[in-house]
Amino acid sequence: MTAEHPRQRVVVGLSGGVDSAVTAYLLKQQGHEVVAIFMKNWEDDDDSEFCSSNIDFIDAAAVADVLGIEIEHVNFAAEYKDRVFAEFLREYQAGRTPNPDILCNAEIKFKAFLDHALRLGAERIATGHYARVRHNPSTNLYELLKGLDPSKDQSYFLHRLNQAQLSKTLFPVGELLKTEVRRIAAEIGLPNARKKDSTGICFIGERPFRDFLNRYIAKEPGPIKDDRGRVLGQHVGLSFYTLGQRQGLGIGGVKARGAELKAVQALGQRGVGEHSPWFVARKDMQSNTLWVVQGHEHPWLLSRSLQADNASWVAGAAPTEGALAAKTRYRQADAPCGLRNEDEHRFELRFTEPQWAVTPGQSAVLYDGEVCLGGGVIHAMQA
Repeated sequence: MTAEHPRQRVVVGLSGGVDSAVTAYLLKQQGHEVVAIFMKNWEDDDDSEFCSSNIDFIDAAAVADVLGIEIEHVNFAAEYKDRVFAEFLREYQAGRTPNPDILCNAEIKFKAFLDHALRLGAERIATGHYARVRHNPSTNLYELLKGLDPSKDQSYFLHRLNQAQLSKTLFPVGELLKTEVRRIAAEIGLPNARKKDSTGICFIGERPFRDFLNRYIAKEPGPIKDDRGRVLGQHVGLSFYTLGQRQGLGIGGVKARGAELKAVQALGQRGVGEHSPWFVARKDMQSNTLWVVQGHEHPWLLSRSLQADNASWVAGAAPTEGALAAKTRYRQADAPCGLRNEDEHRFELRFTEPQWAVTPGQSAVLYDGEVCLGGGVIHAMQA
């Protein structure tokens, strides 16, 4: 080890996946004392085919054995249910679409897990996220940077991390491409080198989302209407739909006709025909109405500005107002926008180009180049 990078006790969150496995390997190669923790965050139906942490723990333990490091199994299910899942249900019941992975990172992986690791004598924690941390000597602040692999960057999910959390965190695979991570895993003979990446929320897994939500939220059917007020069908409950949704509406056979089609085309929606797909555009909780529109570029699906609250800034204070870029959902290109701070908890974004299906409950995350500044929860948007 060098004076710049002294040997440290690093506790790695080992999930059973290849990214955290290579994280542990890289840190051990750097000479750190590496200890692994496997986090169990859900147990309501953990023996089901959709979400079994037992299989993941077996994979994590096999990796720890190959690397020659200790592993501890820690149950954070109670904290997860109180801090993440309860909020998840409240948001859906209010008609919004939350992102529990963001809350899980802020409340579990970088709070409950961090606290546990520090009790074990850790000087740093590490996870397999594709992001980077950089200390800026001119400001004496820690910066959250995008991962170097643009197709895997996870800074969007980490934007609520604060200075105290970032100062204790390492993201080794954030410096690598995913292909390189896979290559390293295969080269050193990790048992999970070819394991498929996990998708979705851990407590939902691969199961149908509506089936899962139906266990916790009562169905309240109501009308599905188009932008002219025609009743096209019945929805099963507003909580089960999200803005921009195209599948599962049950109105695929409904089509615009005659003068109605001409009216839509007159609005400048090129490519809209009688068989164009329908999209969820609005949810009216008071009247229990699901509003749908035909055509991807319908004006109801486009927003030039949004308001967000529950703001969280990486630097501890809101960035200077002005030209930045933002994502209103994961896996979208950074969209140029202007920031206006309403107060320390609320802000407004005005976009250069209209944004598609901006969704209340999702996060608007701001960037200055490769630096993730933080963000907030979308609560309103305007055309």
